[in-house]
Amino acid sequence: MKKIKLLLIALVLGTILTAQTPGLPFKMEDLTSPKFTKAVELSGGVCVIPMGVIEKHGPALPIGTDMYESREIAFTAAGKEYAVVYPPYYFGQIFEAGHQPGTIAYSNEILWKLLEETCAELSRNGLKKIILMNGHGGNTSFLQYFCQSQLAKPHDYVVVFFRPGNDPSTEKEINSLKKAKLDSHAGEEETSMMYFMNPAFVDQDALKSESGLDQDRLAKVPFGYTGIWWYAKYPNHFASDYNTPNKRLGELLITSEAGQLAELIKFMKKDNTIKQLQDEFFKREQNPTGK
Repeated sequence: MKKIKLLLIALVLGTILTAQTPGLPFKMEDLTSPKFTKAVELSGGVCVIPMGVIEKHGPALPIGTDMYESREIAFTAAGKEYAVVYPPYYFGQIFEAGHQPGTIAYSNEILWKLLEETCAELSRNGLKKIILMNGHGGNTSFLQYFCQSQLAKPHDYVVVFFRPGNDPSTEKEINSLKKAKLDSHAGEEETSMMYFMNPAFVDQDALKSESGLDQDRLAKVPFGYTGIWWYAKYPNHFASDYNTPNKRLGELLITSEAGQLAELIKFMKKDNTIKQLQDEFFKREQNPTGK
């Protein structure tokens, strides 16, 4: 009889705990509509948009690599510090890879409007603290300008561009594992990350089938920038002198960046300084002379 009572108590407590901790999915596409409301509350209104693109990734990685990597980092971060993670977002600047099979390059107008309206719709649904988590180097200038342009008109939300830095807790081990001297697009780091996520993502037979060395075909151009610079250096859309994967390296790269993203999520959940400064700016912007 005593055992039955203890069992009933345990079941009741278990029900209470389950009701208090529903274990909401952080993937936005996995939430039911009623649970979405709870997710907005639990996240403190923070949403991460992991951004990638559809492009060639050297000879051995999938064309969706950037999207896979950015989402994996966002998932790992949201597992540490809850936030809503936006569904797959692969609309980025990739004109420089238009000569490679599989590249999907949307127009400037579509890229801008899609991101602008996505942020506005997230805000309308209560997610007013938006983190852009970029997985594609070609998006960097576009996203910085997008963030700067948030000052063009008042918004009831804020947009923050996540920019990871060095992680003292992992930097030494990462450096000890790395073998590449040239390691950029589809190189050792990216191949290791994809291999850590799923070895099947890496076509082992194709790893050495193309050159990723810098051809530097604009070396004679003095003091100038041109959009063809990347093609001039890496026409194979592959930039690396060593791309053999290391699972531990991939794990460290993903968990390190995810830890930093989790820190940003935690800060934004509790702090409203960005919005306060934004509101202050727009108030002063309406009357800059104070007269």
